[in-house]
Amino acid sequence: MTSSMTAFARVQIQEDWGSLVWEIRSVNHRYLEPHFRLMEQAREIEPALRELIRKQLKRGKVECSLKFQLVEKEQVLDLNRVLLEKLQLAVREVEAHFSRVAQVNPLEVLQWPGVQSNEETEMAVVHRAAIKGFNTALIQLNEMRQREGQELQSFIEARLDKMGDEVQRLRGLLPDILQSQREKILDRLAEARQELNPERLEQEMVILAQKMDVDEELDRLETHIAEVRRTLKSSGQGAVGRRLDFLMQELNREANTLSSKSIHAGLTQTAVNLKVLIEQMREQVQNIE
Repeated sequence: MTSSMTAFARVQIQEDWGSLVWEIRSVNHRYLEPHFRLMEQAREIEPALRELIRKQLKRGKVECSLKFQLVEKEQVLDLNRVLLEKLQLAVREVEAHFSRVAQVNPLEVLQWPGVQSNEETEMAVVHRAAIKGFNTALIQLNEMRQREGQELQSFIEARLDKMGDEVQRLRGLLPDILQSQREKILDRLAEARQELNPERLEQEMVILAQKMDVDEELDRLETHIAEVRRTLKSSGQGAVGRRLDFLMQELNREANTLSSKSIHAGLTQTAVNLKVLIEQMREQVQNIE
């Protein structure tokens, strides 16, 4: 399924411990490039968040912002008494080996990792909620990317239809264009009052036909148009934006060749119309994953 790289998602979670808000924005980029704006308390979950992104997205610059607010409540200290006893034994052992040891500051002991177990338990709950919320936001982001991708696909398919019409119209015009050029050659010979030489006329027509031989270009245009359609409808093949970008280059190359072979206003106009359609598609392809 065709997906856009431009999307936005916002998820808010409200719990007894407080609230958190995820905002994710993605725009087009050649590769997958995630950026995180996290509060210091959430830095340790960043690797898990990056892994979730890698599993669900393939291309795009993705900016992820997390904000959370803990509920202010009466502070109840839940001390890890087992750890306190171990710290006490360690202090006594140090005092036994050294004569001058500064008195232990109880407030500094409270800052020792693991002494206040309730804070660690609460942050673990917040981290789990943050990861869950991030996954929900990614799902929403993907849904929006797919909706945008369907609109882009419809836009491109409409231009492909017009390109196909231009190619068919030009095929129908070629015999008339050739006949028109033949008449111009006859008129020039008549104005110059030169005797009509059938062999000379045949040579001129052969040269003219060679200059106007655009069958290969038209065939390749139709082939590339069909390949763009197939790529848009392909599923399970990952990101298709790069392939579509390559096909736009190929389409543009054939349109340029048509323009270089132009000796008639009808052929010139067709080449211009094709270039305009290709450029419109190319601009939209830049947003496809």
